[in-house]
Amino acid sequence: MRNEGGILILGLGNRLLTDDGVGPAIVDLLQASDAEALARADARVCDGGTVGLALLPLIQDASALIVVDAARFSGAPGDVRVFTGADMDCQVGRAANTVHEAGLADLMSAARLAGFLPERRALVGVEPAETGWGLEPTPAVAAAAPQACGEIRALLERWPQ
Repeated sequence: MRNEGGILILGLGNRLLTDDGVGPAIVDLLQASDAEALARADARVCDGGTVGLALLPLIQDASALIVVDAARFSGAPGDVRVFTGADMDCQVGRAANTVHEAGLADLMSAARLAGFLPERRALVGVEPAETGWGLEPTPAVAAAAPQACGEIRALLERWPQ
C-alpha cells in the first residue's frame, strides 16, 4: 500500500533534551485536545522520537505528512512557523536546523528516492531556546504548543481526504 493511509502527524525530538522534545510534547497535546478533529481528518499521530529511517514505512502509508519538531529558522524562542512542500524541503535541508537534522533530512530523502514522499507535506517548527539535558521545554517553547496545535488543525482543514 502506498500513500493511502490518511494523514500522518509525526512528532520528532528527544524528550531528554529540553526544547528538542517539543515535537512529541505537541503531538501529545494534540491527541488530548483535538481527538475529534483528528478523527474527522483521518489523521494518525505518532511520537517518532529520534527513530529516523525506521519511520519510513509510516510515511509510505501516508497520503499527507505533518512533521512537528524543534526547528531553527532565526526566530525568537517559541516562535512557530509552518513550512509546506518545497519550503519544507529547503528548511529540512538547511544545516543545523535541528539537533537531529540529519535524521529528518535522511528520512525525507529516502522517502523521495523510494517514490512515496507525500506531495502534501508540512513541517510545523518551533524555534528552540535550549537543547541541553532536561525533561521539560523552556517556558517560551512550552507556551508555543497551543499555537502549534492550531497550525496543525489548520493544515488538517486545508487537506481534506
